[in-house]
Amino acid sequence: MRSAALQGGIRNKTVMKLGLRSVRRHFSLILAGLLFLGFASGLLAYQRRAPGGDQDDEEEMPLGVKQKVEWTFARFHYDMAYGNFRGFQRWAADYPKSDRQLVEGVVRLTRINTHVAEQVVDAHSDDIYNWPWIFVEDPGAWVLSQAEAIRIRTYLLRGGFMFFDDTHGDYEWNNLVAGVRMIFPERLIEDLKDSDEIFHTVYDLDDRFQIPGTRFIWNGRRYTDDMKVPKWRAIRDDKGRIMIAICHNSDVGDAWEWADSPDYPEPATSMAYRIAINYIVYGMTH
Repeated sequence: MRSAALQGGIRNKTVMKLGLRSVRRHFSLILAGLLFLGFASGLLAYQRRAPGGDQDDEEEMPLGVKQKVEWTFARFHYDMAYGNFRGFQRWAADYPKSDRQLVEGVVRLTRINTHVAEQVVDAHSDDIYNWPWIFVEDPGAWVLSQAEAIRIRTYLLRGGFMFFDDTHGDYEWNNLVAGVRMIFPERLIEDLKDSDEIFHTVYDLDDRFQIPGTRFIWNGRRYTDDMKVPKWRAIRDDKGRIMIAICHNSDVGDAWEWADSPDYPEPATSMAYRIAINYIVYGMTH
């Protein structure tokens, strides 16, 4: 009986050893699987950040970026009339800080369901028709092809709205006009009156004044005679709707960008936000 009991004990120990080996083998497989998943996740994250990977890196974008909304800040990308300076392109001046800080103001000051991130568009494809409100930084530096001009004209006549900002002086104005004449060869560029509806959609803006760029505040640049008087201009469609609103001899985008700086004049920032909100509401309702 002792022999049988001893043999039974040996068998039990053998079974236990086999069981432990099986558990260890399963644990090793599970650990290897977890390590592989961790490596794959890290590789995917790296590919998203790396050049050529998925550029929609949500860690770098505001929360809520994929929500469906009523309005988006779209900025126009264009080719330049003269060479880039150290890679700087005028269409991207103040980008993206200016765009995002304006969006924060729209969210705070209105009930417009607003996209929380900026969007860059151009006229190289029909994608332009997906963005009914487009901001153009310094069109005094742009060059348009005939195909782009035709697509912009179609976009505007279908109900699109464009806001031109940050042109100064006669040289930049003439280059802006050259592009506009490609889009609309015969339409009038008019000076808006204080009574125009676009100045009264949300805020009454009879007391508009020049909004300075930081280069005229901090960098010592001086206004020449052709830069001193702010101009508020527009181009309309056949029904009188403003399709293109123009702020000449002002830099509204700089005021958005530096809204968080105690060194930038608060009255200019406040005026810049009011102008933008009036133009947004006008573009959405006309």
